[in-house]
Amino acid sequence: MKILHLYHDIMNLYGEYGNVRAVERILQKSNANPEVVTATLGDSVNFDDFDFIYIGSGTEKNQKIVLDDFKKYTNQLNDYIEAGKVALFTGNSFEMLGKSITDADSNKYDGMGIFDFETVEQNKTRVTSDVIFTADFLDEPLVGFVNKCSEIKGVETPIFDVKMGIGNCSGDKKEGVMLNHMYGTHLTGPVLIKNPYFLEYIAKILSGNTDKFEVFTDYLSYERAGYEVTLSELTKRMENNSN
Repeated sequence: MKILHLYHDIMNLYGEYGNVRAVERILQKSNANPEVVTATLGDSVNFDDFDFIYIGSGTEKNQKIVLDDFKKYTNQLNDYIEAGKVALFTGNSFEMLGKSITDADSNKYDGMGIFDFETVEQNKTRVTSDVIFTADFLDEPLVGFVNKCSEIKGVETPIFDVKMGIGNCSGDKKEGVMLNHMYGTHLTGPVLIKNPYFLEYIAKILSGNTDKFEVFTDYLSYERAGYEVTLSELTKRMENNSN
């Protein structure tokens, strides 16, 4: 299997390389012989060569730089998503997939247009929160942290329900975006380290795109223990806040 870590050097604000290492490791444990390929600004890759594509979060400035380069892959990414192949975009990277991004100075940047949502940034304060999300395709909730300065409106296919924390925009109880097996979320952490059940799900989906393999996850005991502690503490805080 081949993993593409795109813009690995400029979209790595929260140590998102950890997400790529997590996928690589679970595939190694499952004897899938993964290969990680990195690419960045000015490079050219063929998405057909890959089973998993990942982009992490960057500063607002770096996001606009990457967006200008990323647009050259619009048709490739559309085909990749339609083929049901797996991609994960965390932090503000998934904002590039929408119709437009308007920055804090009211400059409007055309997005890739894969989705119809629009993103508007503001410069007064950043919105931060510990979060608990749920998803229809997972039995366990997700935990993590969101740090953003954007409001996203017009998402028709969100990925998560918000149980605690913040959604795509103020008052929204939905978060992120998904289409087939493309997942976009502001969850950072990195998300696949903090949420081993989501990692397992990604690995199982990958097994449907190439030769079948068994997912070996006994080694995730520490990750599961850390997840349980985080979920317990956040659940207590959520319950206390609701009283």
